[in-house]
Amino acid sequence: LNDPSLFKQNVAYVNGEWVKAKSGKTFEVHDPSTGKLIGTCPEFDKSDTDSAIAHASAAFSSFRQTTGRQRARMLHKWYQLMMDNQEDLAKLITWENGKPMTDSKGEVAYAASFFEWFSEEAPRADGDTIPASIPGNRVFTIKEPTGVCGLITPWNFPAAMITRKIGPALAAGCTVVAKSPGETPFTSLALAELAHRAGIPKGVVNVISAMENTVEIGNALTSSSTVRKVSFTGSTNVGKLLMKQSADTLKKLSFELGGNAPFIVFDDADLESAVNGAIACKFRSSGQTCVCANRIYIQKGIYDRFASAFTEKVKSFKVGGGYDEGVTHGPLIHDRAIIKVDAHVRDAEKKGGKVTVGGQKMPKLGSNFFAPTVITGMNMDMQLASEETFGPVAGLFPFETEKEVVDMANKAEVGLAGYFYSNDLHRVYRVAEALEVGMVGVNTGLISDPAAPFGGVKLSGFGREGSKYGISEYQITKMVTLGGMGQPLQGS
Repeated sequence: LNDPSLFKQNVAYVNGEWVKAKSGKTFEVHDPSTGKLIGTCPEFDKSDTDSAIAHASAAFSSFRQTTGRQRARMLHKWYQLMMDNQEDLAKLITWENGKPMTDSKGEVAYAASFFEWFSEEAPRADGDTIPASIPGNRVFTIKEPTGVCGLITPWNFPAAMITRKIGPALAAGCTVVAKSPGETPFTSLALAELAHRAGIPKGVVNVISAMENTVEIGNALTSSSTVRKVSFTGSTNVGKLLMKQSADTLKKLSFELGGNAPFIVFDDADLESAVNGAIACKFRSSGQTCVCANRIYIQKGIYDRFASAFTEKVKSFKVGGGYDEGVTHGPLIHDRAIIKVDAHVRDAEKKGGKVTVGGQKMPKLGSNFFAPTVITGMNMDMQLASEETFGPVAGLFPFETEKEVVDMANKAEVGLAGYFYSNDLHRVYRVAEALEVGMVGVNTGLISDPAAPFGGVKLSGFGREGSKYGISEYQITKMVTLGGMGQPLQGS
């Protein structure tokens, strides 16, 4: 690293200080590309977490009194520090996540953009003046911070998932206890160091770590009466558990959970654009994003041409370690991911699917590498039709009619993102409105933008991140009614 002090081992960030776990325990973090040890982090437990919550609570009483403009300056300084250290942050992401450096640099810029966006939202958290129905009354609303927030983030975007939550929380005037992902904690800790340099007051941002005690920490955050809001990105099953645990204290919640995104190409689409969009949407981060295309539906009139062009694009990929020159795709995060991806490919082959490229593990590169794969002849009996693969496998399903494909797309229990390509304006409106998802990409495979509200429906969760809606997840709306205000001017 250009700045080695960004690499924090055996400490987490609580109340403006770098602290070890009270137990002295640590856990190891390994490079998914090589399996080699990266370093060790503190194994926090409930008592460590309760301490962080207490410090966040103490800081909240004063931080909530800061003006939106003051918070804006802090967030913008943090944004600038991220951009100044983009190269080092990208190296950390590639080291612990495995994605190529080009992707990691892109993630840092995307992650930093949430601090920039919410630095601009902080001074504009406006209330409303409401005409009262009772003469003499005046009604207005005030936006107030929710309080201490517990944030739980995943490993697939070590920087962006934490900034997407911390940005609006701080903009609203909340304080946070953020649990870093056990697989990729070092990026989160580097961001904490930059928060310190940005002058974020002590106790406002606390970043803790754990692997073995992850469930214990989740329970500590959800059961604490001090924590008034929990935001979680992860699996639907874990989201259900956290929601149950939060019931006793009736917390405000926002959950971004599992996805199984449909990607539909109609025969009136621009074929080249659709192929490029599907490549970007399916194979970003080796398929390890919640909004990756998982079920790719191609209308029969262009199915063969699409499959051929799509396969040729995938053949041009270069798989390897994230630091290697020219590498386009890195490893999967761990052996469990490899097992699931391989199982989906073998299941598809068994049920009539044909692998046109890839389809195998790549042990010569390392135990966590799987070749980017395309499978044609997919049908609804295959596991990939109903389960999220979360890996570099693209199954191409044929379809005939608009209604048929929308019915197949909506069959999933989840509804995070959906995509389709068409040049028919009427179809664009019909299908966009018919898809049961929280986000729709039309003639694009990339929808992430700090200005756009991110979130799902059905078992993909609730709440929105980013955009003008993101800050409201960390606010309460207080109504004030003033009575006896309809008196005539004095002295008349």
